[in-house]
Amino acid sequence: MFGLGDGVIGSPQAFGALQSRFESESPSQSAACDRVDMDDAIDRISVERTYDVIRAHIRKTPVFDLNGVTLKLEQLQHGGSFKARGVLANLLLRDVPDAGIVAASGGNHGVATAWAAMMRGVPATIFLPTVSSPAKIARIRKYGATLVIGGDRYGDALDASREWSAGHEAMEVHAYDHPLTLLGQGSLALELAEQAPDLDTLLVAVGGGGLIGGLAAYYEGCVRVVGVEPEGAPTLTDALRAGRPVDSRADSIASDALAPRRVGELMFPIAQRYIDTVLVTDDAIRAAQAWLWDNACVVTEPAGATGYAALLSGAYRPAADERVGVVISGANTTAVDFTRPVG
Repeated sequence: MFGLGDGVIGSPQAFGALQSRFESESPSQSAACDRVDMDDAIDRISVERTYDVIRAHIRKTPVFDLNGVTLKLEQLQHGGSFKARGVLANLLLRDVPDAGIVAASGGNHGVATAWAAMMRGVPATIFLPTVSSPAKIARIRKYGATLVIGGDRYGDALDASREWSAGHEAMEVHAYDHPLTLLGQGSLALELAEQAPDLDTLLVAVGGGGLIGGLAAYYEGCVRVVGVEPEGAPTLTDALRAGRPVDSRADSIASDALAPRRVGELMFPIAQRYIDTVLVTDDAIRAAQAWLWDNACVVTEPAGATGYAALLSGAYRPAADERVGVVISGANTTAVDFTRPVG
Protein backbone atom coordinates (compact mmCIF):
# COMPACT_ATOMS: atom_id res chain seq x y z
CA MET A 1 0.00 0.00 0.00
CA PHE A 2 1.14 3.54 -0.59
CA GLY A 3 -0.46 6.82 0.27
CA LEU A 4 -1.03 9.77 -2.03
CA GLY A 5 -1.87 12.90 -0.11
CA ASP A 6 -4.98 12.46 1.97
CA GLY A 7 -6.15 9.36 0.08
CA VAL A 8 -4.73 5.91 -0.54
CA ILE A 9 -4.36 3.80 -3.61
CA GLY A 10 -3.47 0.22 -2.89
CA SER A 11 -2.65 -2.36 -5.50
CA PRO A 12 -1.73 -1.93 -9.16
CA GLN A 13 -5.23 -3.25 -9.83
CA ALA A 14 -6.67 -0.22 -8.02
CA PHE A 15 -4.57 2.09 -10.18
CA GLY A 16 -5.81 0.25 -13.25
CA ALA A 17 -9.39 0.71 -12.13
CA LEU A 18 -8.89 4.47 -11.84
CA GLN A 19 -7.43 4.64 -15.33
CA SER A 20 -10.21 2.43 -16.73
CA ARG A 21 -12.83 4.67 -15.14
CA PHE A 22 -11.32 7.74 -16.77
CA GLU A 23 -11.14 6.02 -20.15
CA SER A 24 -14.69 4.69 -19.96
CA GLU A 25 -16.03 8.14 -19.10
CA SER A 26 -14.05 9.90 -21.78
CA PRO A 27 -12.74 7.60 -24.53
CA SER A 28 -12.10 10.40 -26.99
CA GLN A 29 -10.11 12.51 -24.53
CA SER A 30 -8.05 9.57 -23.29
CA ALA A 31 -7.06 8.55 -26.80
CA ALA A 32 -6.36 12.17 -27.70
CA CYS A 33 -3.79 12.47 -24.92
CA ASP A 34 -1.17 10.79 -27.10
CA ARG A 35 -1.62 13.12 -30.06
CA VAL A 36 0.51 16.12 -30.86
CA ASP A 37 -2.45 18.47 -31.40
CA MET A 38 -4.06 18.39 -27.96
CA ASP A 39 -6.09 21.58 -27.90
CA ASP A 40 -9.38 19.74 -28.49
CA ALA A 41 -8.80 17.58 -25.37
CA ILE A 42 -7.99 20.43 -23.01
CA ASP A 43 -11.45 21.65 -22.06
CA ARG A 44 -13.87 21.89 -19.15
CA ILE A 45 -15.15 18.32 -19.42
CA SER A 46 -11.63 16.91 -19.47
CA VAL A 47 -10.63 19.02 -16.45
CA GLU A 48 -13.65 17.73 -14.54
CA ARG A 49 -12.89 14.09 -15.35
CA THR A 50 -9.25 14.52 -14.42
CA TYR A 51 -10.28 16.08 -11.12
CA ASP A 52 -12.46 13.06 -10.39
CA VAL A 53 -9.30 10.94 -10.50
CA ILE A 54 -6.92 13.17 -8.52
CA ARG A 55 -9.27 14.83 -6.02
CA ALA A 56 -8.80 12.23 -3.26
CA HIS A 57 -5.05 12.79 -3.34
CA ILE A 58 -4.74 16.58 -3.39
CA ARG A 59 -5.79 19.25 -0.95
CA LYS A 60 -8.79 21.39 -1.73
CA THR A 61 -7.01 24.58 -0.82
CA PRO A 62 -8.98 27.37 0.87
CA VAL A 63 -9.89 30.84 -0.31
CA PHE A 64 -9.47 33.98 1.74
CA ASP A 65 -11.11 37.38 1.29
CA LEU A 66 -8.57 40.17 1.60
CA ASN A 67 -10.11 43.62 1.24
CA GLY A 68 -12.66 42.32 -1.26
CA VAL A 69 -10.14 40.28 -3.28
CA THR A 70 -10.45 36.49 -3.25
CA LEU A 71 -7.11 34.77 -2.68
CA LYS A 72 -6.87 31.10 -3.64
CA LEU A 73 -4.22 29.85 -1.21
CA GLU A 74 -2.60 27.19 -3.35
CA GLN A 75 0.69 27.53 -1.50
CA LEU A 76 -0.98 25.18 1.00
CA GLN A 77 -1.07 22.40 -1.60
CA HIS A 78 1.16 19.32 -1.23
CA GLY A 79 4.69 20.34 -2.15
CA GLY A 80 3.84 24.01 -1.68
CA SER A 81 2.33 24.75 -5.09
CA PHE A 82 -0.31 23.88 -7.69
CA LYS A 83 2.23 21.64 -9.45
CA ALA A 84 1.12 18.60 -7.45
CA ARG A 85 -2.17 18.58 -9.38
CA GLY A 86 -0.53 18.12 -12.77
CA VAL A 87 2.05 15.64 -11.55
CA LEU A 88 -0.61 13.41 -9.99
CA ALA A 89 -2.68 13.52 -13.16
CA ASN A 90 0.35 12.16 -15.02
CA LEU A 91 1.14 9.46 -12.47
CA LEU A 92 -2.44 8.24 -12.09
CA LEU A 93 -3.43 8.29 -15.75
CA ARG A 94 -0.28 7.05 -17.48
CA ASP A 95 1.61 3.78 -17.24
CA VAL A 96 4.70 4.48 -15.13
CA PRO A 97 7.63 2.21 -16.07
CA ASP A 98 9.82 0.42 -13.55
CA ALA A 99 12.55 2.98 -14.30
CA GLY A 100 10.32 5.64 -12.77
CA ILE A 101 9.97 9.24 -13.87
CA VAL A 102 12.14 12.16 -14.89
CA ALA A 103 11.34 15.86 -14.78
CA ALA A 104 13.01 19.18 -15.51
CA SER A 105 12.00 22.10 -13.36
CA GLY A 106 12.82 25.56 -12.14
CA GLY A 107 12.01 24.22 -8.69
CA ASN A 108 8.36 23.77 -7.73
CA HIS A 109 7.56 21.16 -10.38
CA GLY A 110 10.59 19.25 -9.18
CA VAL A 111 9.35 19.43 -5.60
CA ALA A 112 5.90 18.19 -6.62
CA THR A 113 7.33 15.41 -8.77
CA ALA A 114 9.66 14.25 -6.01
CA TRP A 115 6.80 14.29 -3.48
CA ALA A 116 4.42 12.35 -5.72
CA ALA A 117 7.11 9.82 -6.65
CA MET A 118 7.87 9.27 -2.98
CA MET A 119 4.18 8.70 -2.22
CA ARG A 120 3.77 6.50 -5.30
CA GLY A 121 6.89 4.50 -4.51
CA VAL A 122 8.64 5.06 -7.85
CA PRO A 123 12.13 6.37 -8.61
CA ALA A 124 12.40 10.01 -9.69
CA THR A 125 15.25 11.96 -11.27
CA ILE A 126 14.92 15.75 -11.20
CA PHE A 127 16.96 18.22 -13.26
CA LEU A 128 17.20 21.81 -11.99
CA PRO A 129 19.09 24.90 -13.19
CA THR A 130 21.51 26.71 -10.91
CA VAL A 131 18.99 29.54 -10.41
CA SER A 132 16.72 27.27 -8.34
CA SER A 133 16.01 28.32 -4.77
CA PRO A 134 17.92 26.51 -1.99
CA ALA A 135 14.56 25.88 -0.31
CA LYS A 136 13.34 23.91 -3.35
CA ILE A 137 16.59 22.00 -3.68
CA ALA A 138 16.41 20.99 -0.02
CA ARG A 139 12.82 19.83 -0.30
CA ILE A 140 13.50 17.69 -3.38
CA ARG A 141 16.36 15.99 -1.54
CA LYS A 142 14.13 15.50 1.49
CA TYR A 143 11.64 13.61 -0.69
CA GLY A 144 14.39 11.26 -1.84
CA ALA A 145 14.62 12.02 -5.56
CA THR A 146 17.88 11.90 -7.48
CA LEU A 147 18.82 15.52 -8.16
CA VAL A 148 20.96 16.91 -10.99
CA ILE A 149 21.76 20.65 -10.99
CA GLY A 150 23.28 22.44 -13.97
CA GLY A 151 22.74 25.16 -16.55
CA ASP A 152 21.52 28.69 -16.03
CA ARG A 153 17.76 28.29 -16.54
CA TYR A 154 14.87 25.89 -16.99
CA GLY A 155 15.51 25.29 -20.68
CA ASP A 156 19.01 24.03 -19.89
CA ALA A 157 17.60 21.62 -17.31
CA LEU A 158 15.01 20.41 -19.83
CA ASP A 159 17.68 19.74 -22.46
CA ALA A 160 19.80 17.87 -19.92
CA SER A 161 16.85 15.78 -18.76
CA ARG A 162 16.03 14.73 -22.32
CA GLU A 163 19.65 13.86 -23.04
CA TRP A 164 19.62 11.68 -19.91
CA SER A 165 16.28 10.14 -20.88
CA ALA A 166 17.70 8.94 -24.18
CA GLY A 167 19.67 6.30 -22.27
CA HIS A 168 16.97 5.39 -19.77
CA GLU A 169 13.39 4.13 -19.75
CA ALA A 170 11.96 6.72 -17.37
CA MET A 171 8.69 8.53 -18.15
CA GLU A 172 8.98 12.29 -18.63
CA VAL A 173 6.59 14.39 -16.55
CA HIS A 174 6.65 17.76 -18.26
CA ALA A 175 6.25 20.83 -16.09
CA TYR A 176 3.62 22.46 -18.31
CA ASP A 177 3.48 21.15 -21.89
CA HIS A 178 1.62 17.84 -21.53
CA PRO A 179 -2.18 17.53 -21.74
CA LEU A 180 -2.52 15.84 -18.36
CA THR A 181 -0.38 18.51 -16.74
CA LEU A 182 -2.73 21.23 -17.96
CA LEU A 183 -5.83 19.23 -17.05
CA GLY A 184 -4.56 18.51 -13.55
CA GLN A 185 -3.55 22.09 -12.92
CA GLY A 186 -6.82 23.32 -14.36
CA SER A 187 -8.62 21.49 -11.56
CA LEU A 188 -7.89 24.51 -9.37
CA ALA A 189 -10.55 26.38 -11.37
CA LEU A 190 -13.13 23.73 -10.60
CA GLU A 191 -12.59 24.30 -6.88
CA LEU A 192 -12.56 28.06 -7.26
CA ALA A 193 -15.80 28.02 -9.25
CA GLU A 194 -17.45 26.45 -6.20
CA GLN A 195 -15.67 28.59 -3.61
CA ALA A 196 -16.03 31.93 -5.44
CA PRO A 197 -18.76 31.48 -8.05
CA ASP A 198 -19.21 35.20 -8.75
CA LEU A 199 -15.68 36.05 -9.88
CA ASP A 200 -15.33 38.36 -12.85
CA THR A 201 -11.54 38.22 -13.21
CA LEU A 202 -8.75 35.91 -12.09
CA LEU A 203 -5.11 37.05 -11.91
CA VAL A 204 -2.55 34.29 -12.39
CA ALA A 205 1.26 34.38 -12.47
CA VAL A 206 2.66 32.89 -15.67
CA GLY A 207 5.71 30.70 -16.21
CA GLY A 208 5.35 28.00 -18.85
CA GLY A 209 1.60 28.45 -18.86
CA GLY A 210 0.38 25.08 -17.61
CA LEU A 211 -1.67 26.54 -14.77
CA ILE A 212 -3.14 29.51 -16.58
CA GLY A 213 -3.81 27.41 -19.67
CA GLY A 214 -5.71 24.84 -17.64
CA LEU A 215 -7.67 27.54 -15.81
CA ALA A 216 -8.62 29.35 -19.00
CA ALA A 217 -9.62 26.07 -20.65
CA TYR A 218 -11.99 25.37 -17.76
CA TYR A 219 -13.52 28.85 -17.58
CA GLU A 220 -13.85 29.15 -21.39
CA GLY A 221 -14.24 32.92 -21.19
CA CYS A 222 -16.87 32.91 -18.41
CA VAL A 223 -14.25 34.49 -16.14
CA ARG A 224 -11.63 36.86 -17.51
CA VAL A 225 -8.19 35.30 -17.00
CA VAL A 226 -5.24 37.69 -16.80
CA GLY A 227 -1.66 36.48 -16.81
CA VAL A 228 0.78 38.44 -14.68
CA GLU A 229 4.47 38.30 -15.60
CA PRO A 230 7.64 39.98 -14.37
CA GLU A 231 8.92 42.62 -16.74
CA GLY A 232 12.16 40.66 -16.89
CA ALA A 233 10.45 37.38 -17.91
CA PRO A 234 7.57 38.20 -20.28
CA THR A 235 7.24 34.78 -21.90
CA LEU A 236 3.50 34.83 -22.64
CA THR A 237 3.43 38.54 -23.47
CA ASP A 238 6.19 38.03 -26.03
CA ALA A 239 4.44 34.99 -27.46
CA LEU A 240 1.11 36.77 -27.88
CA ARG A 241 2.84 39.66 -29.63
CA ALA A 242 4.72 37.29 -31.95
CA GLY A 243 1.71 35.08 -32.63
CA ARG A 244 3.59 31.99 -31.48
CA PRO A 245 5.73 30.80 -28.55
CA VAL A 246 9.15 32.45 -28.78
CA ASP A 247 12.28 32.45 -26.64
CA SER A 248 12.16 35.16 -24.01
CA ARG A 249 14.58 36.70 -21.55
CA ALA A 250 14.86 35.71 -17.89
CA ASP A 251 15.91 38.48 -15.53
CA SER A 252 13.68 38.57 -12.48
CA ILE A 253 13.64 37.64 -8.81
CA ALA A 254 10.98 35.10 -9.83
CA SER A 255 13.11 33.54 -12.57
CA ASP A 256 13.32 30.15 -10.84
CA ALA A 257 9.54 29.76 -11.23
CA LEU A 258 8.39 32.15 -13.95
CA ALA A 259 11.11 32.08 -16.59
CA PRO A 260 11.14 29.05 -18.85
CA ARG A 261 12.64 29.46 -22.29
CA ARG A 262 9.16 29.90 -23.77
CA VAL A 263 5.52 29.13 -23.01
CA GLY A 264 4.06 25.75 -23.92
CA GLU A 265 2.75 24.88 -27.35
CA LEU A 266 -0.42 23.31 -25.91
CA MET A 267 -1.51 26.30 -23.86
CA PHE A 268 -0.80 28.91 -26.52
CA PRO A 269 -3.99 28.51 -28.61
CA ILE A 270 -5.95 28.71 -25.36
CA ALA A 271 -4.08 31.89 -24.44
CA GLN A 272 -4.85 33.47 -27.80
CA ARG A 273 -8.57 32.97 -27.20
CA TYR A 274 -8.96 33.63 -23.51
CA ILE A 275 -5.94 35.26 -21.82
CA ASP A 276 -4.68 38.84 -21.47
CA THR A 277 -1.39 39.77 -19.79
CA VAL A 278 0.08 42.55 -17.67
CA LEU A 279 3.66 43.09 -16.53
CA VAL A 280 4.99 43.97 -13.08
CA THR A 281 8.40 45.04 -11.81
CA ASP A 282 10.54 43.10 -9.38
CA ASP A 283 10.05 45.92 -6.88
CA ALA A 284 6.29 45.41 -7.16
CA ILE A 285 6.72 41.68 -6.54
CA ARG A 286 8.84 42.32 -3.44
CA ALA A 287 6.27 44.83 -2.17
CA ALA A 288 3.47 42.31 -2.69
CA GLN A 289 5.40 39.66 -0.77
CA ALA A 290 5.81 42.05 2.15
CA TRP A 291 2.21 43.29 1.94
CA LEU A 292 0.76 39.76 1.99
CA TRP A 293 2.80 38.96 5.08
CA ASP A 294 2.08 42.22 6.89
CA ASN A 295 -1.66 42.18 6.16
CA ALA A 296 -2.60 38.51 5.90
CA CYS A 297 0.33 36.57 7.43
CA VAL A 298 0.72 34.81 4.06
CA VAL A 299 4.27 33.72 3.30
CA THR A 300 5.00 33.08 -0.36
CA GLU A 301 7.93 33.08 -2.72
CA PRO A 302 8.25 35.84 -5.36
CA ALA A 303 6.31 33.88 -7.99
CA GLY A 304 3.47 33.38 -5.53
CA ALA A 305 3.14 37.13 -4.95
CA THR A 306 3.35 38.10 -8.62
CA GLY A 307 -0.39 37.98 -9.28
CA TYR A 308 -1.18 40.17 -6.29
CA ALA A 309 1.59 42.57 -7.34
CA ALA A 310 -0.54 43.52 -10.35
CA LEU A 311 -3.25 44.84 -8.03
CA LEU A 312 -0.96 46.44 -5.49
CA SER A 313 1.11 48.26 -8.13
CA GLY A 314 -1.79 49.31 -10.32
CA ALA A 315 -0.62 47.25 -13.30
CA TYR A 316 -4.14 45.86 -13.24
CA ARG A 317 -6.89 48.26 -12.19
CA PRO A 318 -10.26 46.58 -11.64
CA ALA A 319 -13.53 48.43 -12.11
CA ALA A 320 -15.32 49.59 -8.96
CA ASP A 321 -17.70 46.63 -8.93
CA GLU A 322 -15.35 44.03 -10.43
CA ARG A 323 -14.94 40.84 -8.40
CA VAL A 324 -11.30 39.79 -8.60
CA GLY A 325 -9.50 36.64 -7.56
CA VAL A 326 -5.77 35.96 -7.34
CA VAL A 327 -3.98 32.60 -7.25
CA ILE A 328 -1.28 32.54 -4.57
CA SER A 329 1.07 29.61 -5.13
CA GLY A 330 4.61 28.87 -4.04
CA ALA A 331 5.58 28.28 -0.42
CA ASN A 332 9.12 27.03 -1.04
CA THR A 333 11.02 30.07 0.13
CA THR A 334 14.08 30.72 2.26
CA ALA A 335 12.12 33.47 4.03
CA VAL A 336 11.06 30.77 6.49
CA ASP A 337 13.97 29.08 8.27
CA PHE A 338 13.35 27.72 11.75
CA THR A 339 16.98 26.61 12.09
CA ARG A 340 18.16 30.20 12.47
CA PRO A 341 18.77 31.49 16.00
CA VAL A 342 15.84 33.45 17.47
CA GLY A 343 16.20 36.59 19.53
